[in-house]
Amino acid sequence: MKLPTTPDGWAVRVSSLVKAAREIQGLPRFPIDVAAIARDYSRNVFPGEPITLVHGEALGERFEGALAPNPKAKGEWGIIYNSSIKSKGRINFTLAHELGHYLLHRQGEPIFCSKRDMWAWDSEYGAREAEANRFASVLLMPFDDFRVHTETFRRPTLSDFEFLRDRYEVSVTAAILKWLEMTTRRAMLVVSKDGFIDWSWGSTPLFKSGVFFRARQETIAIPERSLAASAQTVPNNSVQHPPGVWHPVESVFESVLFSEYHDMSLSLLIYSGDAIGRSIIEMDDETVPDTFDKFSV
Repeated sequence: MKLPTTPDGWAVRVSSLVKAAREIQGLPRFPIDVAAIARDYSRNVFPGEPITLVHGEALGERFEGALAPNPKAKGEWGIIYNSSIKSKGRINFTLAHELGHYLLHRQGEPIFCSKRDMWAWDSEYGAREAEANRFASVLLMPFDDFRVHTETFRRPTLSDFEFLRDRYEVSVTAAILKWLEMTTRRAMLVVSKDGFIDWSWGSTPLFKSGVFFRARQETIAIPERSLAASAQTVPNNSVQHPPGVWHPVESVFESVLFSEYHDMSLSLLIYSGDAIGRSIIEMDDETVPDTFDKFSV
């Protein structure tokens, strides 16, 4: 049987097998137990180099996970997640990300993945990390099921994604990024830290309308009147901002969550259906907006 060569191909293959097995066993389809799948699937498809080790280790503050040869068994592989992570959703997505590396990128050398790698859904940042995230997203949140549970979203708040977080055992961030990938709404996720934008990701309709931050090229403070900048610490606040807060001429609906990643805040911004005007800051010819740049006002 010819094996897949793309993130989507691998994810659909594995997801289909999981769905069929769960139906036979009379078990719920979600959440997906990535650790068990990694061991069982790799042993059946690649018996000469299976995944035989899945566990947590102290990887320091920088790394979320790793794919590495099993030091105790030649030819075998291990998937490692940072044992300091407490969120089941983050652990599960990290395991799926590393499984994606195993299926797509293993070449005998360890692959260590940082927190930023887990947010690299744009191939301009790094094709290998973007492919691993694509695999994890499609495996854990298949389009057919995800669409059913988000088709009623019109102006969602961050609290609306908590059901998806629990259903798929992913982080709220991963669920929002999945929705932004699929939605026709002009919307964006902004992650801020210490009063400044750390990174952001916008939907295709929003990016095409000319709204994106260049947070990697510039130090950009979050708006003073935004919920993200407020002293409130109650999660899932939301407000309709007038023009001049997040955008000079557009009103923006903001909901905020403090904080899935320790000292960070998440802001989900929903813009109107139609762009009032383009607001792209001129960029050098060599500058290409990526996962951390897509937002300029």
